[in-house]
Amino acid sequence: MRNLLLTISYRGTDLHGWQIQDNAVTVQEVFQNALYEIIHERPDIKGCSRTDSGVHANMYCVSMKITHPIAEDRLMMAMNRYLPMDVVVTSAREVDDDFHARYSCKGKEYVYKVWNSRVRNPFLNGLALHYRYDIDVEALNREAQAFVGAHDFTSFCTLDKREKGDFTRTVEYFRVERSGDLVIFTVAADGFLYNMVRIMVGTLLAVQQGRIPSDSIADIIKSENRKKAGPTAPACGLYLNRVFY
Repeated sequence: MRNLLLTISYRGTDLHGWQIQDNAVTVQEVFQNALYEIIHERPDIKGCSRTDSGVHANMYCVSMKITHPIAEDRLMMAMNRYLPMDVVVTSAREVDDDFHARYSCKGKEYVYKVWNSRVRNPFLNGLALHYRYDIDVEALNREAQAFVGAHDFTSFCTLDKREKGDFTRTVEYFRVERSGDLVIFTVAADGFLYNMVRIMVGTLLAVQQGRIPSDSIADIIKSENRKKAGPTAPACGLYLNRVFY
């Protein structure tokens, strides 16, 4: 039995997140189907994270135990023959037997992309949020520093049956930067709650709009009240960017 780690990238526009669903095409489904065409096994596949419909990944990690002797590089190339064009395997390697794509993870980095122009960009349709109004990047970058550190992020989480227990997460850094008309929000933490990054971004944009007062993010965190934070930003701009082990 071999334990393999595969790294993939995918465009989530036409996919319904990672986890298999009964009535929708997901990343896990197309991954498992491609794998079966090659090794004729259906191993228990472990994904590093759950991603929602419309969310993308520059780096997503999958671990699995198989008995097939296929070489890692050959497996990668064969997978890419059978996967749809919006999913690609970028690397494959053997790892220790106790490695788990999710539970061995020490942290993740997400980016959120905003096309900040009066005119939409057709080449970013489904790949970035189109936001027509001015964004003061320096001001939002200062506001975002209130997220850094260990906090209870109940205010920045969509509560459902998936979220239980301790809502404390440690944010390592949060940057808001501009490259031409593209504004990029980058955040890394030891873990993320459901919709956490999208609510953070939505809150920062609400501060930009004056709907939430400046310098109030720390108070919103302390309130542990979802209603105090801003709206959930659309899925199209969110990317799982890096996974740390």
